[in-house]
Amino acid sequence: MRTKRALLNMLSSVLLQIVTIVCSFILPRLLLRAFGSEVNGAVASITQFLGYISLIEAGVGGVTRAALYSPLAHNDTIKVSGIMNATQSFFKKIAYIFIGYVVVLALTFKYISHAELSWLFTSSLVVILSISVFAEYYFGISFVILFQADQRSYIVTSLQIVVLILNTFLSVLLLNLGLGIHIIKLVSASVFLIRPTLLSIYARKQYNLQKSVPPDNEAIKQRWNGFGHHIAYCIHNYTDTVVVTIVLGLKWASVYAIYHLILNGLGRLVLALTGSSAAAFGNMIAKNEQEVLKKRFNMTETLSSIVIVSFFTSAGLLLFDFVRLYTAGVKDIEYVNIYVGVFFVISEALHCVKQNYHNLVLAAGHYKETQKGAFVEAGLNLGLSLLLAPVAGLPGILSATILATSFRIVDYAFHLKNNILNRRISTMIIRHSINVLNVLLVLLVFKLMPNIMPANYFEWTVKALKVVMLSLGITLSVNVVFYKENITDFLRLMRGILPSK
Repeated sequence: MRTKRALLNMLSSVLLQIVTIVCSFILPRLLLRAFGSEVNGAVASITQFLGYISLIEAGVGGVTRAALYSPLAHNDTIKVSGIMNATQSFFKKIAYIFIGYVVVLALTFKYISHAELSWLFTSSLVVILSISVFAEYYFGISFVILFQADQRSYIVTSLQIVVLILNTFLSVLLLNLGLGIHIIKLVSASVFLIRPTLLSIYARKQYNLQKSVPPDNEAIKQRWNGFGHHIAYCIHNYTDTVVVTIVLGLKWASVYAIYHLILNGLGRLVLALTGSSAAAFGNMIAKNEQEVLKKRFNMTETLSSIVIVSFFTSAGLLLFDFVRLYTAGVKDIEYVNIYVGVFFVISEALHCVKQNYHNLVLAAGHYKETQKGAFVEAGLNLGLSLLLAPVAGLPGILSATILATSFRIVDYAFHLKNNILNRRISTMIIRHSINVLNVLLVLLVFKLMPNIMPANYFEWTVKALKVVMLSLGITLSVNVVFYKENITDFLRLMRGILPSK
Protein backbone atom coordinates (compact mmCIF):
# COMPACT_ATOMS: atom_id res chain seq x y z
CA MET A 1 0.00 0.00 0.00
CA ARG A 2 2.71 2.50 0.96
CA THR A 3 4.57 1.83 -2.32
CA LYS A 4 1.41 2.47 -4.34
CA ARG A 5 0.74 5.65 -2.38
CA ALA A 6 4.33 6.77 -2.92
CA LEU A 7 3.89 6.22 -6.66
CA LEU A 8 0.56 8.06 -6.69
CA ASN A 9 2.10 10.92 -4.70
CA MET A 10 5.01 11.06 -7.12
CA LEU A 11 2.80 11.10 -10.23
CA SER A 12 0.47 13.76 -8.84
CA SER A 13 3.43 15.82 -7.64
CA VAL A 14 5.10 15.61 -11.05
CA LEU A 15 1.85 16.71 -12.70
CA LEU A 16 1.59 19.59 -10.22
CA GLN A 17 5.12 20.74 -10.98
CA ILE A 18 4.49 20.57 -14.72
CA VAL A 19 1.31 22.62 -14.33
CA THR A 20 3.12 25.01 -11.97
CA ILE A 21 5.98 25.48 -14.43
CA VAL A 22 3.62 26.12 -17.34
CA CYS A 23 1.47 28.56 -15.36
CA SER A 24 4.54 30.24 -13.89
CA PHE A 25 5.99 30.81 -17.34
CA ILE A 26 2.76 32.26 -18.67
CA LEU A 27 2.03 34.86 -15.96
CA PRO A 28 5.44 36.46 -15.24
CA ARG A 29 6.08 36.89 -18.96
CA LEU A 30 2.76 38.72 -19.39
CA LEU A 31 3.33 40.78 -16.22
CA LEU A 32 6.85 41.66 -17.37
CA ARG A 33 5.61 42.87 -20.74
CA ALA A 34 2.62 44.72 -19.26
CA PHE A 35 4.21 46.38 -16.21
CA GLY A 36 8.02 46.20 -16.64
CA SER A 37 10.90 44.86 -14.53
CA GLU A 38 10.25 47.21 -11.58
CA VAL A 39 6.75 45.87 -10.89
CA ASN A 40 7.76 42.28 -11.64
CA GLY A 41 10.66 42.63 -9.23
CA ALA A 42 8.36 44.16 -6.60
CA VAL A 43 5.91 41.25 -6.80
CA ALA A 44 8.73 38.69 -6.58
CA SER A 45 10.45 40.52 -3.74
CA ILE A 46 7.31 41.09 -1.65
CA THR A 47 6.42 37.41 -2.03
CA GLN A 48 9.84 36.45 -0.66
CA PHE A 49 9.62 38.96 2.20
CA LEU A 50 6.23 37.52 3.18
CA GLY A 51 7.80 34.07 3.19
CA TYR A 52 10.07 35.09 6.04
CA ILE A 53 7.15 34.76 8.46
CA SER A 54 7.68 31.01 8.19
CA LEU A 55 10.82 31.47 10.31
CA ILE A 56 8.66 31.45 13.42
CA GLU A 57 7.20 28.07 12.48
CA ALA A 58 10.32 26.87 14.34
CA GLY A 59 10.33 23.67 12.27
CA VAL A 60 6.98 22.52 13.64
CA GLY A 61 5.85 21.27 10.22
CA GLY A 62 8.55 18.63 9.92
CA VAL A 63 8.28 17.73 13.60
CA THR A 64 4.51 17.24 13.26
CA ARG A 65 4.98 14.96 10.25
CA ALA A 66 7.50 12.86 12.17
CA ALA A 67 5.18 12.72 15.21
CA LEU A 68 2.23 11.60 13.06
CA TYR A 69 3.95 8.66 11.34
CA SER A 70 3.52 6.23 14.24
CA PRO A 71 -0.12 7.02 15.28
CA LEU A 72 -1.20 7.00 11.62
CA ALA A 73 0.53 3.66 11.07
CA HIS A 74 -1.34 2.24 14.09
CA ASN A 75 -4.69 4.03 13.43
CA ASP A 76 -4.56 5.91 16.75
CA THR A 77 -7.27 8.54 16.13
CA ILE A 78 -7.01 10.09 19.61
CA LYS A 79 -3.25 10.59 19.29
CA VAL A 80 -3.63 12.06 15.79
CA SER A 81 -6.33 14.46 17.02
CA GLY A 82 -4.16 15.61 19.92
CA ILE A 83 -1.19 16.30 17.66
CA MET A 84 -3.35 18.11 15.10
CA ASN A 85 -5.04 20.27 17.75
CA ALA A 86 -1.64 21.33 19.08
CA THR A 87 -0.37 22.04 15.57
CA GLN A 88 -3.44 24.05 14.55
CA SER A 89 -3.22 26.16 17.70
CA PHE A 90 0.44 26.88 16.96
CA PHE A 91 -0.19 27.92 13.35
CA LYS A 92 -3.11 30.17 14.30
CA LYS A 93 -0.79 32.07 16.62
CA ILE A 94 1.59 32.52 13.69
CA ALA A 95 -1.31 33.87 11.60
CA TYR A 96 -1.99 36.57 14.18
CA ILE A 97 1.70 37.52 14.35
CA PHE A 98 1.72 37.59 10.55
CA ILE A 99 -0.83 40.43 10.57
CA GLY A 100 1.60 42.62 12.51
CA TYR A 101 4.45 41.66 10.18
CA VAL A 102 2.37 42.62 7.13
CA VAL A 103 1.64 46.05 8.61
CA VAL A 104 5.36 46.71 9.18
CA LEU A 105 6.30 45.45 5.71
CA ALA A 106 3.56 47.52 4.05
CA LEU A 107 4.84 50.66 5.77
CA THR A 108 8.52 50.10 4.96
CA PHE A 109 8.86 48.11 1.72
CA LYS A 110 9.18 51.13 -0.56
CA TYR A 111 12.13 52.43 1.43
CA ILE A 112 14.07 49.20 1.94
CA SER A 113 13.69 48.29 -1.76
CA HIS A 114 14.54 51.80 -3.05
CA ALA A 115 11.52 51.43 -5.33
CA GLU A 116 10.60 54.13 -7.82
CA LEU A 117 6.97 53.08 -7.30
CA SER A 118 4.73 55.10 -4.98
CA TRP A 119 4.32 54.21 -1.30
CA LEU A 120 0.58 53.60 -1.78
CA PHE A 121 1.32 51.26 -4.70
CA THR A 122 3.80 49.09 -2.77
CA SER A 123 1.97 49.08 0.57
CA SER A 124 -1.36 48.03 -0.95
CA LEU A 125 0.41 45.35 -3.00
CA VAL A 126 1.94 43.95 0.20
CA VAL A 127 -1.50 43.68 1.84
CA ILE A 128 -3.07 41.99 -1.20
CA LEU A 129 -0.26 39.44 -1.59
CA SER A 130 -0.49 38.58 2.13
CA ILE A 131 -4.12 37.40 2.04
CA SER A 132 -3.54 33.85 0.81
CA VAL A 133 -0.52 33.41 3.10
CA PHE A 134 -2.63 34.34 6.12
CA ALA A 135 -5.33 31.84 5.11
CA GLU A 136 -2.79 29.02 4.79
CA TYR A 137 -1.49 29.60 8.30
CA TYR A 138 -4.88 30.15 9.88
CA PHE A 139 -6.66 27.01 8.68
CA GLY A 140 -4.82 25.24 5.86
CA ILE A 141 -1.21 24.30 6.46
CA SER A 142 -1.79 21.89 9.37
CA PHE A 143 -4.00 19.71 7.16
CA VAL A 144 -1.39 19.72 4.39
CA ILE A 145 1.06 18.26 6.93
CA LEU A 146 -1.48 15.59 7.94
CA PHE A 147 -2.01 14.43 4.35
CA GLN A 148 1.75 14.37 3.76
CA ALA A 149 2.37 12.24 6.86
CA ASP A 150 -0.34 9.78 5.78
CA GLN A 151 1.15 9.48 2.28
CA ARG A 152 -1.89 11.21 0.79
CA SER A 153 -0.13 14.22 -0.69
CA TYR A 154 -1.94 13.52 -3.95
CA ILE A 155 -5.09 15.03 -2.40
CA VAL A 156 -3.30 18.31 -1.73
CA THR A 157 -1.54 18.38 -5.10
CA SER A 158 -4.68 17.55 -7.08
CA LEU A 159 -6.52 20.45 -5.48
CA GLN A 160 -3.56 22.74 -6.04
CA ILE A 161 -3.52 21.85 -9.74
CA VAL A 162 -7.14 22.96 -10.10
CA VAL A 163 -6.48 26.19 -8.21
CA LEU A 164 -3.39 27.02 -10.29
CA ILE A 165 -5.18 26.51 -13.60
CA LEU A 166 -8.14 28.60 -12.46
CA ASN A 167 -5.85 31.37 -11.21
CA THR A 168 -3.87 31.46 -14.45
CA PHE A 169 -7.01 31.59 -16.57
CA LEU A 170 -8.51 34.46 -14.57
CA SER A 171 -5.22 36.39 -14.42
CA VAL A 172 -4.69 36.17 -18.18
CA LEU A 173 -8.29 37.26 -18.72
CA LEU A 174 -7.86 40.29 -16.45
CA LEU A 175 -4.55 41.20 -18.10
CA ASN A 176 -6.18 41.14 -21.52
CA LEU A 177 -8.91 43.42 -20.17
CA GLY A 178 -6.17 45.90 -19.25
CA LEU A 179 -6.71 45.83 -15.48
CA GLY A 180 -3.97 46.81 -13.02
CA ILE A 181 -1.65 44.57 -11.04
CA HIS A 182 -3.57 45.14 -7.79
CA ILE A 183 -6.89 43.87 -9.17
CA ILE A 184 -5.17 40.88 -10.77
CA LYS A 185 -3.42 39.87 -7.55
CA LEU A 186 -6.57 40.45 -5.47
CA VAL A 187 -8.48 38.00 -7.67
CA SER A 188 -5.55 35.55 -7.37
CA ALA A 189 -5.65 35.81 -3.58
CA SER A 190 -9.36 35.00 -3.62
CA VAL A 191 -8.78 31.94 -5.80
CA PHE A 192 -6.04 30.63 -3.51
CA LEU A 193 -8.45 30.69 -0.56
CA ILE A 194 -10.20 27.69 -2.14
CA ARG A 195 -7.46 25.18 -1.24
CA PRO A 196 -7.20 25.68 2.55
CA THR A 197 -10.99 25.84 2.85
CA LEU A 198 -11.61 22.52 1.08
CA LEU A 199 -8.65 20.78 2.77
CA SER A 200 -10.01 21.73 6.18
CA ILE A 201 -13.46 20.32 5.41
CA TYR A 202 -12.18 17.08 3.87
CA ALA A 203 -9.55 16.33 6.54
CA ARG A 204 -11.99 16.62 9.44
CA LYS A 205 -14.31 14.09 7.80
CA GLN A 206 -11.60 11.72 6.56
CA TYR A 207 -9.71 11.39 9.85
CA ASN A 208 -12.56 11.89 12.33
CA LEU A 209 -10.53 14.60 14.05
CA GLN A 210 -11.88 15.49 17.48
CA LYS A 211 -11.55 19.06 18.72
CA SER A 212 -12.37 17.90 22.26
CA VAL A 213 -9.06 16.00 22.55
CA PRO A 214 -6.52 18.11 24.52
CA PRO A 215 -3.65 19.48 22.39
CA ASP A 216 -0.67 17.12 22.53
CA ASN A 217 2.06 19.74 22.85
CA GLU A 218 4.47 17.09 24.09
CA ALA A 219 4.41 15.43 20.66
CA ILE A 220 5.71 18.56 18.95
CA LYS A 221 8.15 19.64 21.65
CA GLN A 222 11.03 18.88 19.26
CA ARG A 223 10.02 21.91 17.19
CA TRP A 224 12.88 23.96 18.65
CA ASN A 225 15.28 21.19 17.64
CA GLY A 226 13.86 21.58 14.15
CA PHE A 227 14.32 25.35 14.27
CA GLY A 228 17.81 25.21 12.78
CA HIS A 229 16.58 23.12 9.86
CA HIS A 230 13.77 25.56 9.25
CA ILE A 231 16.06 28.59 9.37
CA ALA A 232 18.34 26.94 6.79
CA TYR A 233 15.29 26.23 4.61
CA CYS A 234 14.00 29.82 4.87
CA ILE A 235 17.38 31.36 4.15
CA HIS A 236 17.87 29.12 1.11
CA ASN A 237 14.45 30.02 -0.26
CA TYR A 238 14.09 33.68 0.68
CA THR A 239 17.42 35.32 1.50
CA ASP A 240 18.77 35.68 -2.03
CA THR A 241 15.83 37.74 -3.26
CA VAL A 242 15.81 39.90 -0.13
CA VAL A 243 19.56 40.62 -0.33
CA VAL A 244 19.28 41.33 -4.07
CA THR A 245 16.38 43.72 -3.42
CA ILE A 246 18.15 45.64 -0.66
CA VAL A 247 21.66 45.73 -2.17
CA LEU A 248 21.05 45.68 -5.94
CA GLY A 249 17.47 46.96 -6.39
CA LEU A 250 14.17 45.75 -7.86
CA LYS A 251 15.37 45.36 -11.46
CA TRP A 252 18.06 42.91 -10.37
CA ALA A 253 15.41 41.25 -8.22
CA SER A 254 13.45 40.77 -11.45
CA VAL A 255 16.49 39.14 -13.09
CA TYR A 256 16.84 36.83 -10.10
CA ALA A 257 13.11 36.06 -10.23
CA ILE A 258 13.30 34.91 -13.87
CA TYR A 259 16.19 32.50 -13.24
CA HIS A 260 14.56 31.37 -9.99
CA LEU A 261 11.30 30.77 -11.85
CA ILE A 262 13.00 28.46 -14.33
CA LEU A 263 15.47 26.60 -12.13
CA ASN A 264 13.42 26.43 -8.96
CA GLY A 265 10.59 25.06 -11.10
CA LEU A 266 12.96 22.43 -12.47
CA GLY A 267 14.14 21.70 -8.93
CA ARG A 268 10.58 21.14 -7.72
CA LEU A 269 9.98 18.80 -10.65
CA VAL A 270 13.13 16.84 -9.79
CA LEU A 271 12.12 16.60 -6.12
CA ALA A 272 8.64 15.48 -7.16
CA LEU A 273 10.24 12.64 -9.12
CA THR A 274 12.70 11.69 -6.38
CA GLY A 275 11.33 12.86 -3.03
CA SER A 276 8.00 11.06 -2.72
CA SER A 277 9.47 8.30 -0.52
CA ALA A 278 9.93 10.50 2.58
CA ALA A 279 6.71 9.36 4.27
CA ALA A 280 7.45 5.75 3.29
CA PHE A 281 10.88 6.07 4.95
CA GLY A 282 9.15 7.35 8.09
CA ASN A 283 6.79 4.38 8.02
CA MET A 284 9.71 1.93 7.65
CA ILE A 285 11.58 3.54 10.53
CA ALA A 286 8.44 3.47 12.72
CA LYS A 287 8.13 -0.27 12.02
CA ASN A 288 11.90 -0.85 12.48
CA GLU A 289 12.35 -2.29 8.97
CA GLN A 290 16.06 -1.46 8.80
CA GLU A 291 17.13 -3.67 5.89
CA VAL A 292 14.16 -2.61 3.78
CA LEU A 293 15.03 1.02 4.53
CA LYS A 294 18.66 0.63 3.45
CA LYS A 295 17.73 -1.09 0.22
CA ARG A 296 15.00 1.43 -0.63
CA PHE A 297 17.23 4.42 0.12
CA ASN A 298 20.07 3.12 -2.06
CA MET A 299 17.59 2.68 -4.87
CA THR A 300 16.15 6.16 -4.34
CA GLU A 301 19.63 7.70 -4.24
CA THR A 302 20.54 6.15 -7.58
CA LEU A 303 17.31 7.29 -9.24
CA SER A 304 17.82 10.75 -7.75
CA SER A 305 21.33 10.94 -9.21
CA ILE A 306 20.06 9.98 -12.66
CA VAL A 307 17.33 12.61 -12.63
CA ILE A 308 19.42 15.41 -11.10
CA VAL A 309 22.43 14.93 -13.38
CA SER A 310 20.47 14.56 -16.60
CA PHE A 311 17.96 17.37 -15.93
CA PHE A 312 20.33 20.00 -14.55
CA THR A 313 23.06 19.32 -17.11
CA SER A 314 20.40 19.77 -19.78
CA ALA A 315 19.28 22.97 -18.05
CA GLY A 316 22.80 24.37 -18.25
CA LEU A 317 22.84 23.70 -21.99
CA LEU A 318 19.37 25.13 -22.68
CA LEU A 319 18.92 27.91 -20.13
CA PHE A 320 20.31 30.95 -21.93
CA ASP A 321 18.45 30.32 -25.18
CA PHE A 322 15.22 30.16 -23.19
CA VAL A 323 15.93 33.32 -21.16
CA ARG A 324 16.73 35.18 -24.39
CA LEU A 325 13.38 34.16 -25.91
CA TYR A 326 11.41 34.66 -22.69
CA THR A 327 12.65 38.21 -22.08
CA ALA A 328 12.65 39.35 -25.71
CA GLY A 329 11.41 42.93 -25.94
CA VAL A 330 12.25 43.79 -22.31
CA LYS A 331 14.97 46.45 -22.54
CA ASP A 332 15.23 48.00 -19.06
CA ILE A 333 17.87 45.45 -17.89
CA GLU A 334 19.89 42.62 -19.50
CA TYR A 335 18.53 39.23 -18.46
CA VAL A 336 21.02 36.90 -20.19
CA ASN A 337 23.92 36.55 -17.74
CA ILE A 338 26.25 33.56 -18.05
CA TYR A 339 27.61 33.66 -14.49
CA VAL A 340 24.17 34.04 -12.93
CA GLY A 341 22.82 31.15 -14.98
CA VAL A 342 25.69 28.73 -14.32
CA PHE A 343 25.79 29.44 -10.58
CA PHE A 344 22.01 29.13 -10.36
CA VAL A 345 22.09 25.70 -12.04
CA ILE A 346 24.78 24.47 -9.63
CA SER A 347 22.93 25.91 -6.62
CA GLU A 348 19.61 24.23 -7.42
CA ALA A 349 21.24 20.92 -8.36
CA LEU A 350 23.07 20.81 -5.02
CA HIS A 351 19.85 21.69 -3.20
CA CYS A 352 18.15 18.67 -4.79
CA VAL A 353 21.08 16.45 -3.78
CA LYS A 354 20.85 17.73 -0.21
CA GLN A 355 17.10 17.13 -0.01
CA ASN A 356 17.57 13.43 -0.66
CA TYR A 357 19.51 13.08 2.61
CA HIS A 358 17.49 15.75 4.40
CA ASN A 359 14.24 13.82 3.87
CA LEU A 360 15.71 10.65 5.37
CA VAL A 361 17.14 12.47 8.40
CA LEU A 362 13.83 14.19 9.15
CA ALA A 363 11.83 10.99 8.55
CA ALA A 364 13.92 9.48 11.35
CA GLY A 365 13.14 12.47 13.57
CA HIS A 366 16.83 13.36 13.98
CA TYR A 367 16.22 17.08 14.47
CA LYS A 368 18.34 17.69 17.54
CA GLU A 369 21.20 15.55 16.27
CA THR A 370 21.56 17.55 13.04
CA GLN A 371 20.53 21.06 14.08
CA LYS A 372 24.11 22.35 14.48
CA GLY A 373 24.78 21.68 10.82
CA ALA A 374 21.55 23.46 9.93
CA PHE A 375 22.58 26.58 11.88
CA VAL A 376 26.02 26.58 10.26
CA GLU A 377 24.46 26.28 6.79
CA ALA A 378 22.12 29.18 7.53
CA GLY A 379 24.94 31.32 8.92
CA LEU A 380 27.22 30.62 5.96
CA ASN A 381 24.48 31.38 3.46
CA LEU A 382 23.40 34.65 5.04
CA GLY A 383 26.85 35.88 6.08
CA LEU A 384 28.56 35.16 2.76
CA SER A 385 25.61 36.60 0.81
CA LEU A 386 25.86 39.92 2.66
CA LEU A 387 29.66 39.90 2.28
CA LEU A 388 29.78 39.03 -1.42
CA ALA A 389 26.73 40.92 -2.74
CA PRO A 390 28.32 44.41 -2.76
CA VAL A 391 31.50 43.21 -4.52
CA ALA A 392 30.32 40.36 -6.76
CA GLY A 393 26.63 41.11 -7.22
CA LEU A 394 24.16 38.32 -7.92
CA PRO A 395 26.85 35.70 -8.77
CA GLY A 396 28.38 36.36 -5.34
CA ILE A 397 25.04 35.74 -3.61
CA LEU A 398 24.59 32.47 -5.50
CA SER A 399 28.17 31.43 -4.64
CA ALA A 400 27.29 31.81 -0.97
CA THR A 401 24.33 29.46 -1.40
CA ILE A 402 26.51 26.92 -3.22
CA LEU A 403 29.13 26.89 -0.46
CA ALA A 404 26.53 26.65 2.32
CA THR A 405 24.65 23.80 0.63
CA SER A 406 27.88 21.90 -0.04
CA PHE A 407 28.74 22.10 3.66
CA ARG A 408 25.33 20.69 4.58
CA ILE A 409 25.68 17.73 2.22
CA VAL A 410 29.01 16.84 3.84
CA ASP A 411 27.44 17.26 7.29
CA TYR A 412 24.69 14.79 6.37
CA ALA A 413 27.32 12.35 5.08
CA PHE A 414 28.94 12.27 8.52
CA HIS A 415 25.58 11.88 10.25
CA LEU A 416 24.56 8.94 8.04
CA LYS A 417 27.95 7.35 8.76
CA ASN A 418 26.93 6.69 12.36
CA ASN A 419 23.12 6.86 12.25
CA ILE A 420 20.08 5.57 10.34
CA LEU A 421 21.99 3.86 7.50
CA ASN A 422 25.31 3.35 9.34
CA ARG A 423 27.26 3.52 6.11
CA ARG A 424 30.73 4.77 5.18
CA ILE A 425 31.34 8.32 3.94
CA SER A 426 33.19 6.86 0.96
CA THR A 427 29.84 5.60 -0.35
CA MET A 428 28.63 9.17 -0.86
CA ILE A 429 32.01 10.41 -2.13
CA ILE A 430 32.16 7.71 -4.79
CA ARG A 431 28.59 8.34 -5.88
CA HIS A 432 29.02 12.08 -6.35
CA SER A 433 32.43 11.66 -8.01
CA ILE A 434 30.67 9.48 -10.57
CA ASN A 435 27.99 12.17 -10.92
CA VAL A 436 30.62 14.86 -11.64
CA LEU A 437 32.34 12.67 -14.23
CA ASN A 438 28.91 12.00 -15.72
CA VAL A 439 28.27 15.75 -16.09
CA LEU A 440 31.67 16.27 -17.74
CA LEU A 441 30.98 13.41 -20.16
CA VAL A 442 27.63 14.92 -21.20
CA LEU A 443 29.20 18.37 -21.68
CA LEU A 444 32.03 16.86 -23.74
CA VAL A 445 29.58 15.09 -26.04
CA PHE A 446 27.64 18.32 -26.65
CA LYS A 447 30.88 20.27 -27.13
CA LEU A 448 31.62 18.06 -30.12
CA MET A 449 28.17 18.72 -31.62
CA PRO A 450 27.09 21.85 -33.56
CA ASN A 451 25.27 24.43 -31.41
CA ILE A 452 22.09 25.75 -33.04
CA MET A 453 20.53 28.92 -31.61
CA PRO A 454 16.71 28.53 -31.70
CA ALA A 455 14.74 31.44 -33.14
CA ASN A 456 11.43 30.61 -31.43
CA TYR A 457 9.88 28.40 -28.75
CA PHE A 458 9.15 25.57 -31.18
CA GLU A 459 12.79 25.33 -32.24
CA TRP A 460 13.85 25.56 -28.59
CA THR A 461 11.47 22.72 -27.66
CA VAL A 462 12.88 20.50 -30.43
CA LYS A 463 16.41 21.26 -29.25
CA ALA A 464 15.41 20.64 -25.61
CA LEU A 465 13.97 17.21 -26.41
CA LYS A 466 17.19 16.19 -28.16
CA VAL A 467 19.39 17.50 -25.34
CA VAL A 468 17.35 15.89 -22.55
CA MET A 469 17.09 12.52 -24.30
CA LEU A 470 20.81 12.35 -25.04
CA SER A 471 21.75 13.54 -21.55
CA LEU A 472 19.36 11.05 -19.97
CA GLY A 473 20.70 8.25 -22.16
CA ILE A 474 24.31 8.94 -21.20
CA THR A 475 23.45 9.28 -17.51
CA LEU A 476 21.38 6.11 -17.45
CA SER A 477 24.19 4.19 -19.16
CA VAL A 478 26.73 5.39 -16.59
CA ASN A 479 24.48 4.35 -13.69
CA VAL A 480 23.75 0.94 -15.22
CA VAL A 481 27.49 0.32 -15.19
CA PHE A 482 28.02 1.38 -11.56
CA TYR A 483 24.62 0.82 -9.91
CA LYS A 484 22.92 -1.93 -11.89
CA GLU A 485 21.53 -3.64 -8.77
CA ASN A 486 19.66 -0.51 -7.63
CA ILE A 487 18.11 0.00 -11.05
CA THR A 488 17.09 -3.67 -11.17
CA ASP A 489 15.48 -3.30 -7.73
CA PHE A 490 13.50 -0.31 -8.97
CA LEU A 491 12.23 -2.14 -12.06
CA ARG A 492 11.25 -5.12 -9.90
CA LEU A 493 9.39 -2.79 -7.53
CA MET A 494 7.49 -1.18 -10.41
CA ARG A 495 6.49 -4.56 -11.82
CA GLY A 496 5.10 -5.46 -8.41
CA ILE A 497 2.79 -2.44 -8.09
CA LEU A 498 1.72 -1.77 -11.68
CA PRO A 499 -1.33 -3.74 -12.87
CA SER A 500 -0.48 -6.70 -15.08
CA LYS A 501 -2.43 -7.60 -18.20
